[in-house]
Formats: sequence, C-alpha cells, structure tokens
Amino acid sequence: MKIKLGISPCPNDTFMFYHLIKSNQFGIDLTIVDVEELNQKVLNHELDISKVSFYAAMQVMDHYTLLDSGAALGKDCGPLLVAKEEKSVMKLKDAKIAIPGHYTTANLLFSLYAKNEGQKVFMVFNQIMPAVKEGLVDYGVIIHEGRFTYRNYGLTEIIDLGRWWEDFSKMPVPLGGIIAKNKLPAEFVKEFAKALHDSISRALSEKEDQNAPIYSYIREYAQEMDFSVIREHIDLYVNDYSLSLGRDGRKAVDKLFNMAKELI
Repeated sequence: MKIKLGISPCPNDTFMFYHLIKSNQFGIDLTIVDVEELNQKVLNHELDISKVSFYAAMQVMDHYTLLDSGAALGKDCGPLLVAKEEKSVMKLKDAKIAIPGHYTTANLLFSLYAKNEGQKVFMVFNQIMPAVKEGLVDYGVIIHEGRFTYRNYGLTEIIDLGRWWEDFSKMPVPLGGIIAKNKLPAEFVKEFAKALHDSISRALSEKEDQNAPIYSYIREYAQEMDFSVIREHIDLYVNDYSLSLGRDGRKAVDKLFNMAKELI
C-alpha cells in the first residue's frame, strides 16, 4: 500500500517524522511543502496523511481523522504579532497585516483577537518579516523560526497571540496536527500512528546529540541553519502533546474549533 504523506519543512515536523520516513515501513510518497500549501492540498483531499493547521483541519473533519501523535500544541509557542516599532493595537483596523496563509491557525488566532479587523495580506511565512521591515505592511503575524529571529529584522513584538489564547481559554494553544483520510484501513492508520509515536520518542532520545544524522536531515529543509535556533524550535514545538494529545489537548482543539465556527 502506498500513501501520500505531507509534512512541512519546519524542524519540528522533520524531527518527528525522520525515523518513520527512514524506516521504509510504509510505502510513502512524500511531499514536503509550506504548511499553507499542505492545508490547500488537504482541502482538495490530495493527501492521505498530512500535517495540517487546525484551522484547516476543522474544514475537513468529515473526511479525515485527527491522529493522537504529531501535534504542535503547547504553551508559550503561539504566533506573534510584530511591527517595526511600537504601535497601538487600536490601529489594527486601519493597518495592513501580513498573514502566513488563509487556513493557518495563526490567521484564526489573529482573527479571533482582532475581531477580523485590518486588511490582511496573505504570504508565505518566510516573506513576512522582510515585508514588515521594508514597510510593505504595517504588521506581521509570524510563526515557526520567526519567533527566535524577528529581532534580527529590527522588529518588536506587539502581542503574543498564543499567550493571549492561553490567558482567556486557560488551555494550551493548538497550532497543527496530523490527520489521516477516513477511507484508509483502520488497522493501517493505527499502525502508522504507533510508528509516528515511536519515531518521535526515538528522536527525542537523540535530541542532545547535534551530530546525530537526524540534524543533517532537518537542515536539508530548515529556514535557519544555526543549531541553537533549530534546537529552540524543537524544544518549543515538540513536547508531551506531540507524543499524545491526551484529554487536555483534545479539549483545547475542540475549544478552538467551536470558537472558529462562531467567527465564520
């Protein structure tokens, strides 16, 4: 059986999936693209199993099932709203805001926070910080490695949207997860989910060894090559919720889904 698997090039995904992909346990046709491109492919039902933003996931739950492992969910790991200088958030309604894709959870969190105010400009996540720096937009919602590098662009944090979510919901912020098509055999999905859990566990056991082959694989796709940035990224987005969403994780996802329905 051959499956179409999609993951993003971000260090947390390549870190978690490395051993599963290298094991050749499954017949994998691998796609590694930006998460918003994955979102679009999932919305078109092009991928059998994929990383996806939770905002996109809620659109396809009639056709896909959320796996227990592989999620990006936690505390102090949400998207940031940044600008070139201190700006009043009251001016958002008059501003241009760069967003890393329509179906990203970053867009959903910003929309919930800002009550859909402002003129959104959608672009690939690694184009956002340069766009803010150059004055092409007033604000940017940044994700992934941007959390650790935005100061290099002379930018300042306006609000941490993840912390905003945590403060009012009292729950961890759900960013993305792994979903599988309902039409896949249940036993196959169960076997895949276990293999992903084991892949994450093994990767975590190798995390401290910067010479491990897993880091060479991560660097093939990462936006930032510096080991400390890669490690910060992994430390932030790969945690106990990545091994298992558990009850608290699923409650957080349900809360986000319900709030998104009200917004839509």
